[in-house]
Amino acid sequence: MTRYERVPEPPETRHHPEDEIDLRELFAILWAGKWVIILITILFAAAGVAYALYKPDIYQANALLAPAEGEAGGRLGGQLGSLASLAGVNIGEDGSSNTVIAKEVLQSRAFLTDFIRRHKLEAPLMATKAWNSRQREWVYNREIYSPETDEWGTNENGNSLQPTNWDLVKKFKQSHLSISENQENGMVTVSVKSFSPVAAKQWTDWLVKDINEHMRAEDIQEAEASISYLEAKLNETNIAGMQQVFYQLIERETRTVMLANAQREYVFRTVDPAVVPQEKAEPKRALIAIIATMLGGMIGIFVVFVSSFIRSWKEQNESRRSEG
Repeated sequence: MTRYERVPEPPETRHHPEDEIDLRELFAILWAGKWVIILITILFAAAGVAYALYKPDIYQANALLAPAEGEAGGRLGGQLGSLASLAGVNIGEDGSSNTVIAKEVLQSRAFLTDFIRRHKLEAPLMATKAWNSRQREWVYNREIYSPETDEWGTNENGNSLQPTNWDLVKKFKQSHLSISENQENGMVTVSVKSFSPVAAKQWTDWLVKDINEHMRAEDIQEAEASISYLEAKLNETNIAGMQQVFYQLIERETRTVMLANAQREYVFRTVDPAVVPQEKAEPKRALIAIIATMLGGMIGIFVVFVSSFIRSWKEQNESRRSEG
């Protein structure tokens, strides 16, 4: 190659107009179908507003709880430990925690079934459609339940609409109960949703009280059963060493019963009690209307583009046929 020869330039990239997106053409398509887009957007917006207004207000009550272990237990345990040490008995510290167990029991099927049945929440859970704030009473679906006769309706096949335990627990857990735990400080928040702000607060209070009483009764029952067993074994042996062990175990179980009866809030201590909510938690009516409007606009644009594509495809086929 001489110094006067030119290096060949790379071939120019050829642009194919048919491969490019013509923004002007897209805008023209949208402008031509603007009334379709506007109509669909208005229809979706109206439907969203109607749905938001149709949905009844839902209120949520919250109770902030802290583990109650170690408070009264620590005070009484220290006193009993001092007395026991004078007698040569060593009472170890109880390192087990019932908080995790209590949180799971609170969501268990057996506990919730007993809770719903004990407080007669079957009809408020399954047969209500609103809350009358003026008269402070439930508005029932008369086709499902009659509050005057306390009778449940029947379906098309003649079967009773009275809910089973499975139905009650499923409804309560999915639509009403929410339990969360702060992993940093161990605080537990129990939340209950309801059409009625009064019921939301009352059900939350009942849950906190019932789980404390349930765990208290369980521990007392187990401790008393252990005491009875240990006393029977104590009477069966004459070995001084075994008797000393049995005395220690009996004293330990007696301490458990004393601590359970001494604490008013056994497992969970209420840090921030539930109050009657003054503002609704659901539905977010403005958000529903905005989402419905945006969805309508997107569907309107999609319909216009699809219609334009189909129309263009048909025209091309017709032109090919005419040329052929």
